[in-house]
Amino acid sequence: MELGFTTAAYVVAAVLFILSLGGLSGQESAKRAVWYGIVGMALAVFATLIGPGSGLWALSIVLIAAGGVIGYFLAARVEMTQMPELVAGMHALVGLAAVFVGFNADLEIKNVSSAITAETVKDLTGFAALVAKKSAVEINILRVELFLGVFIGAITFTGSIIAYGKLSGRVTSAALKLPGGHFLNAAAAIGSVLCLVWYLQSGGILPLLLMTILAFFIGFHLIMGIGGADMPVVVSMLNSYSGWAAAAIGFSLGNDLLIVVGALVGSSGAILSYIMCKAMNRSFVSVILGGFGGTSGPAMEVEGEQVAIDADGVASALNDADSVIIIPGYGLAVAQAQQAVSELTKRLRAKGKNVRFAIHPVAGRLPGHMNVLLAEAKVPYDIVLEMDEINDDFLDTDVAIVIGSNDIVNPAAQEDPNSPIAGMPVLECWKAKQVFVSKRGQGTGYSGIENPLFFKENTRMFYGDAKDSLNKLLAMID
Repeated sequence: MELGFTTAAYVVAAVLFILSLGGLSGQESAKRAVWYGIVGMALAVFATLIGPGSGLWALSIVLIAAGGVIGYFLAARVEMTQMPELVAGMHALVGLAAVFVGFNADLEIKNVSSAITAETVKDLTGFAALVAKKSAVEINILRVELFLGVFIGAITFTGSIIAYGKLSGRVTSAALKLPGGHFLNAAAAIGSVLCLVWYLQSGGILPLLLMTILAFFIGFHLIMGIGGADMPVVVSMLNSYSGWAAAAIGFSLGNDLLIVVGALVGSSGAILSYIMCKAMNRSFVSVILGGFGGTSGPAMEVEGEQVAIDADGVASALNDADSVIIIPGYGLAVAQAQQAVSELTKRLRAKGKNVRFAIHPVAGRLPGHMNVLLAEAKVPYDIVLEMDEINDDFLDTDVAIVIGSNDIVNPAAQEDPNSPIAGMPVLECWKAKQVFVSKRGQGTGYSGIENPLFFKENTRMFYGDAKDSLNKLLAMID
């Protein structure tokens, strides 16, 4: 009965997870999709707690309650600007969990093999009963599965910690590698394969420990070698890694739901990473290998000076304009200016102006970050357009307003072959008649790359906090 209920519950939960993933593709269905995921996870946890091999109820409930409370307070306190690093942090926890479960599975294999007798087989339950029924060949397959789970989980853990540090500003966003960096990564990977052979021959824990240390190094060094401009792809890639780690551990534990969910997360993360790499004109293999390649010479020097403008000048241009394109970026999220942008949009549209938003695939350091921010501020979804849909319209646009963006509107991507973002598709806002850039100061963006846009003749710098600047504009729109 327990096994039958658990299996049926897992099937229902898997269907709910698939519905959840599919529903997240549209704004209208996203909220319903989140609830599908919540119900599916609650059902999966409940079925696992009462299923075969269940036990330690008091400890399980305490741990679930503690995790729920921590998760609630994190969700309540984290700002939208912190979502990228929160996601990276969650990936780190998934990776670490895979490592712990893998080591626990190894210990259980040893315990069962040393204590098993004909009389005790029938008394075993859960994972121990599964192990007891396996042949020597099947045990080795199980060891390979848990070895892969620990390997991928360890890489995901340290890689996600570094990604969190880069996104939160605690670690430099520059690409840093040790001398002979790619050879070190390759040597660590080869060493891990040798540890697998050693582990299968000896069954000892030492090769598993050594591999874990090597995998920790790979995760750390791999992500340290990736620059800030590629971090959105890295977050998506680590999401994929965490899914494959969960799937590998699911095979080890014989847990069908963990295999399905891990495969869903792993494949969707890999597909998203590939799509983002195409959008940024990046080689997928290059990014996952830690920025293999890079620039071949010094970056182009930027000439000219940045010309400032006040709120009166921007308001005058907006009042005279017929078409306006707004480009939101991470700075808008930091200033929490989405409500002010929404109000400005309402007033301009009320005057009969054609106002639209241009969204770059990696704006805000996370896919969909700006879309969520604008949806939260009740900006109409039909005027929020992706880069490919709107890039050709800048030539016929009177005013382009850049709010807190830098790298995604940087002409150096097209003009400088030695730029770290060379070849990356960008929003060509400089083709508009006038460009206003709302920015706190004259510093470079997250990736530390100078932006020639700020020095062009048709660009004016609207310095100051984005929220305060936009609130000043609101009072001046006729």
